[in-house]
Amino acid sequence: MNFNLQDALATALLETLQMVAYSLIMSILFGGIIGLLLYVTTTKLFYKNAVFSEVSGIIVNILRSIPFIILLVLLMPITKAIVGTNIGPKAVVVPLTVTAIAFYARLSQAAFAEVDNGVLEAASACGAHPIMIIFSILLPEARVGLINGITVTTISLIGYSAMAGTVGGGGIGDLAVRYGYQQYETKIMLLCVVILVVIVQSIQLCGDYIARKANKRSGG
Repeated sequence: MNFNLQDALATALLETLQMVAYSLIMSILFGGIIGLLLYVTTTKLFYKNAVFSEVSGIIVNILRSIPFIILLVLLMPITKAIVGTNIGPKAVVVPLTVTAIAFYARLSQAAFAEVDNGVLEAASACGAHPIMIIFSILLPEARVGLINGITVTTISLIGYSAMAGTVGGGGIGDLAVRYGYQQYETKIMLLCVVILVVIVQSIQLCGDYIARKANKRSGG
């Protein structure tokens, strides 16, 4: 081998962290907002708008239906226009963000839908403004579901980022493909798999712990 495995592994981990972190932040922000809009536009308690809800839902479903590897290729012109390249971790962040936003939008919408409708109706009957209900009741009551959604989204992003390695996207997946698969270094391939498993399990445990804490604070 003409490379330092330790350095290559450190670089790959950093690239994976950067890809996942950037796309996760954007997905939580924009996906959460879209999920909230999808929810509030389906009920008379807030701002029911069937046209907006249907159109937005169709767009989100289309994005979720496209396999990530295909979406990565489809967005290459847009990716190059935004970051100036189609190769490397920076380029992968664009399709990762798009698919993560659509993914988390549905998860957050489901989290909001799980909130007891009776509590929301009671607040509305007392004359509370919809904005107040959203920030004072809906968001706090949905926080466990939102946290679980973030956990699932993070794990999915790690899988997608590894998949991007097949097209030179960088990160752990790229290391596994270039050195583990193409150069028949089985040990490197297995090491990358073990690292990904450890990362995913750690994120899942951490997410479950935070969700339990949030559930206890809400009296669940």
